[in-house]
Amino acid sequence: MASLYERVGGEPFFTALVERFYAGVATDPLLRPLYPEQLEASKVHLALFLEQYWGGPTTYSDQRGHPRLRMRHAHFLIGAAERDAWLRHMTSAVKAAGLDEADEGELLAYFAMAARSLENVGG
Repeated sequence: MASLYERVGGEPFFTALVERFYAGVATDPLLRPLYPEQLEASKVHLALFLEQYWGGPTTYSDQRGHPRLRMRHAHFLIGAAERDAWLRHMTSAVKAAGLDEADEGELLAYFAMAARSLENVGG
């Protein structure tokens, strides 16, 4: 069976997904302060990570090492409000892709799990 990376069209899909996601982040008063002034490097890192996670090339790990998502995000205060805002933008970005139900569901389930796993304040 083809990987999700292959099924959705590879790198162009993930680049477009990340662009849609960051369009929401760029105007979000809660999330925008958590990101660097220039978003280009963050966009590249997220796209490469997602490509690798979903079965594409290992460029992310080749360039940055193990993802260590919790460690890389530990210095940000991520509570329920930040988690929900992040997930809202990512859900919108995924739904705008027009994927089939199974692939959309797989992506959304992963992003919901990832958003919960990065929450580090409150509870």
